[in-house]
Amino acid sequence: MNRPTKPLLRLSRDVLGVFKLRIGFMIMITALVGMAVSNGPSLGAMKVLILGLSVLVASASAGAFNQYFEYDSDHLMARTRGRAFVTGALPHTPAWLVLIAVLLIGSVAAAAWWLNPVSAVFVFLGAFFYAVVYTVWLKRRSWLNIVVGGLAGSFAVLAGAAAVNPALGPLPYLLAAVLFLWTPPHFWSLAIANKDEYQAAGVPMLPVVVGVPRAARIVLGSTVALALTALLPVFFGAGGVYFAGALAGGGYFVYRAWLLARAPSRTTAMGSFFASLVQLSLLLGAATIDSLL
Repeated sequence: MNRPTKPLLRLSRDVLGVFKLRIGFMIMITALVGMAVSNGPSLGAMKVLILGLSVLVASASAGAFNQYFEYDSDHLMARTRGRAFVTGALPHTPAWLVLIAVLLIGSVAAAAWWLNPVSAVFVFLGAFFYAVVYTVWLKRRSWLNIVVGGLAGSFAVLAGAAAVNPALGPLPYLLAAVLFLWTPPHFWSLAIANKDEYQAAGVPMLPVVVGVPRAARIVLGSTVALALTALLPVFFGAGGVYFAGALAGGGYFVYRAWLLARAPSRTTAMGSFFASLVQLSLLLGAATIDSLL
């Protein structure tokens, strides 16, 4: 009984890994938070479900394209050489491109039909910026890759907000700006920890281009900018719960980034990376609670 079950579980893990569902769920949550903080009529349960699934599926299609496109270089890095296309666990065939296109078109069409065209455009832009702008155009050409590619998360916030009210207010735009500013120090911290791998793979991430010490100082500066920007929604309708979450999360991330800048190492870089996840979780959780009060 266990023999057929194990290969099936392994295949399921491989397929789910290709679609990067952990990242997709995080992006979906940002869309739902964008919905929660927007002024307008409440969406019914069906529309909330359509919004969440549209963003999740569009993100999954972009994640799958990222792995499909990079399968011939992923073997150069320890953290990606176990991916299913690299190991051969899943066949690298054009059929995947068809599936990816169907998922993206279906998710955008569902958002356009059930929500509105503005929300659908943001759903599409989020996937497009990650799959094409980041993966194809910028990742191997410029250290700005993750800066521009970070717009994918910002578009998810705007997709959620537009689902409620296509005439977006200042609060969704500010949260989108926070997501935009969050991505670089989040990913650069990880890039510092894995600098040798990116260098060996020929990927011009910031620490490869400018060196680890300078990259660590840039992480600190960008984290301070992020923390200050995250406080601005308080002046545009966000309440005390949001302020507490933004202050606590931003302060913790700045502290960890300061430790990284003071003594750059893999340990302090990973500390900064995990602090970015704490900061984002506190921010999104506080924004959601605040909107319900």
